[in-house]
Amino acid sequence: MNTVLFDKGPVENPSPQEVAEQSAGNPRLRVPHRTQVEMRWASWDELLESDHQARVVWSAVCGLNLERWLGQIKAVAGHVGRDATDPRLLLALWVYATLQGIGSARELARLCEKHLAYQWLCGGVTVNYHLLADFRSQNAQAWDELLTQIVGALLAENLVTMHRVAQDGLRVRASAGKSSFRRKNRLQECLTQAREQVQTLRRLAEEAPEELSQRQLSARRRAARERAERIEEALRHCEEVQAQREQTATRSGREPKEARASKTDPAARVLQFSDGGYRPGYNVQYTTDVSSGVVVGVDVTNAGNDGQQLPPMLGQLDTRYRHVPPESLVDGGFATLDSITAAALAGSTVYAPLKDEHQQLSAGKDPYAPKRGDSPAVAAWRARMGTAEAKAILRLRPQTAEWVNAQACNRGLRQMPVRGLVKCHIVAVLYAIAHNLIEAVKLHAAAARACG
Repeated sequence: MNTVLFDKGPVENPSPQEVAEQSAGNPRLRVPHRTQVEMRWASWDELLESDHQARVVWSAVCGLNLERWLGQIKAVAGHVGRDATDPRLLLALWVYATLQGIGSARELARLCEKHLAYQWLCGGVTVNYHLLADFRSQNAQAWDELLTQIVGALLAENLVTMHRVAQDGLRVRASAGKSSFRRKNRLQECLTQAREQVQTLRRLAEEAPEELSQRQLSARRRAARERAERIEEALRHCEEVQAQREQTATRSGREPKEARASKTDPAARVLQFSDGGYRPGYNVQYTTDVSSGVVVGVDVTNAGNDGQQLPPMLGQLDTRYRHVPPESLVDGGFATLDSITAAALAGSTVYAPLKDEHQQLSAGKDPYAPKRGDSPAVAAWRARMGTAEAKAILRLRPQTAEWVNAQACNRGLRQMPVRGLVKCHIVAVLYAIAHNLIEAVKLHAAAARACG
């Protein structure tokens, strides 16, 4: 019986080319040798491209006045002490990391050992994550002054006008989970447990010091103390929220719900995000100069809406630059009657959409006519938004304010890497500084081309 499934036919003789290939032997290949030791003579400056963004960041940072940080350094000429790390280096590392979407101090420290651009910035100076984290989390006033310095210099060069600004809010996830929120009674129980733990560690240090090393004991005591402080702060925030809810319930006649606060990040609030979900977060406010795209104002709150955010921002701009922008572009969430009146008193004209404008027009009503109880500023706003000029001006808001928010999200500002309003404010300011330094380079280049 024939066991062959398919008959291949008669065997053909190989061609001359096939014979040549079979007799040629194994192919010769270039293969990697990763254990080969090589000697290379090159500096970090030679390895990095001449137009690399890290060079742009370093050049921009070197032009800033960092006296606020330099004045805190105790290691000075003629005195003992270890040399301090140059604040220009730490600032440049954080600015470049922010532009690349890196928000973790540990990840930044790892990149300083592995990545060429960060190695070039370091130039042989060693940094660790603790140094980087402390630099970003401290000196909130210095960070604010640095933002003011950058924008002030651009104002002096007429590259920023601040004639017309656009403001928008950005919801950023807090470094806390929903499960960390507790009511007042539960927070009091947690506080009692935390204080007992602090006392237990204190007794352990006195009665059995040999159980743990001094370093381990200090670390545990510090962690227990910080936990107790966070719970105490959570209790204060819980009482504040409860008082606000009771005040609101008095006006509405409804029974107030019992307030909760987070043990992890007491200042965080459960906010509604753009996808409709509710998560612990912060409300980051950016105000941007429309003509240049430079961020001129930053604020971080835990407010659930933007209804009261315009007047404080105008006050901040007045404090920073002694200048209130004549025109403010905002969306409908900012356009409360009190805010429009307050902005007018501050000297700024508000451009914001009218509520239910299309529904009123469909019903045959005039949405641009003054209503009962309107202040002169609100009545002027209604009439103004009925003009084609005002509508055209308002269309500049999305391409300015929402563009800045999108840039921040693309650079990683989706979840706060730190906890607390003060530290979160510094992170928001850092994103504004990184954005402004890059935009300043573009503005200077455009001005140079215009003059040339």
